Amino acid sequence: MTGPVLILGARSDIARATARAFAAAGHPIQLAARDASTLAADQADLQTRFGIDVTLHDFDALDTEGHDAFVDALPNLPQIVVSAIGVLGDQTENEDDIGVARTVIRSNFEGPALMLGVLANRFATRGSGTIVGISSVAGDRGRASNYVYGAAKAGFTAFLSGLRNRLAGQGVHVVTVLPGFVNTAMTAGMDTPGALTAEPAEVGEAIVKAVKKSRNVIYVRRIWWLVMAIIRNIPEAIFKKTSI
Repeated sequence: MTGPVLILGARSDIARATARAFAAAGHPIQLAARDASTLAADQADLQTRFGIDVTLHDFDALDTEGHDAFVDALPNLPQIVVSAIGVLGDQTENEDDIGVARTVIRSNFEGPALMLGVLANRFATRGSGTIVGISSVAGDRGRASNYVYGAAKAGFTAFLSGLRNRLAGQGVHVVTVLPGFVNTAMTAGMDTPGALTAEPAEVGEAIVKAVKKSRNVIYVRRIWWLVMAIIRNIPEAIFKKTSI
């Protein structure tokens, strides 16, 4: 039987799509989120649709002191963990309110990084496992329009890269996922270009494929690799005059 998959931040559209993609492949699913009981409908749907076991687990990424206890309370140590934790926030609010900025930074970097660090140690002791972190192309270069969110994601991307390097040869693989724009509740109201905007199911399927093929870093839509390569290489003297 395929091993259990733990979905952290299981309430998001991407998380739900990823859970469905792994469930369709026969994996038992552990859904973790704040007030996890509100995911009972998702639990029932996955169990009925795919005939797999689904459990619900209360989880607060910002309660970093409780991360070890959370893992200890799981019915089984997962074979795969997917971190879909994160909040976009609003750049103007981040600039004006340090408390809001702190929450964005902690939610996109500190919380998920420390949680995956706990699981990395457990996986390394066992000698197997896959860690999937959903980061963002926003972390490839800081931009005026979202640099607080982008900085947090840049830190998370660097963390995943270091974790992958550290765990190489220990039976544990780390996948970094860079989705670009995704048509979700988080991007509702944003004018996102169709060619650059993925659907949640597309992201979920890309994650399952990346795990199966032991990919290291994936851009869900390959065009984002080119877009971000161009943005990363704009000279700073020119870049600081842009508003992208």
